Amino acid sequence: MALKIERIYRKPPDLQGYRILVDRLWPRGISKVNAHLDEWFKTIGPSKELRQWFNHEDEKYPVFKTKYLAELAANPDLPQFLQLVQTHLAQGDVILLYGAKNEAHNQAVVLQGLLQDKLNVK
Repeated sequence: MALKIERIYRKPPDLQGYRILVDRLWPRGISKVNAHLDEWFKTIGPSKELRQWFNHEDEKYPVFKTKYLAELAANPDLPQFLQLVQTHLAQGDVILLYGAKNEAHNQAVVLQGLLQDKLNVK
């Protein structure tokens, strides 16, 4: 079973797995039907303040990653999120969905790394 990340605007979407949106805000222009979501876990996304500060500027990514990991460590919903992902990985692929244009520097990349470390998955 694989842990994947995918931009929610991708066409065609990868529907071969449990799809979790990990943004706090709903992606513009995407209907709930077209999102093909299984779960929207908005509380796992970065805080409004961190998201606005980062503004998806590549040079800020290393600091964003450190601050976001600190937010996740303090997030009371993290254990529930870890359990959700672990449960669904036992049954198939899990796809973390995000809306950011930058595919290399976003919260889903950070989450994927954290999950790989905590759950020992690839």
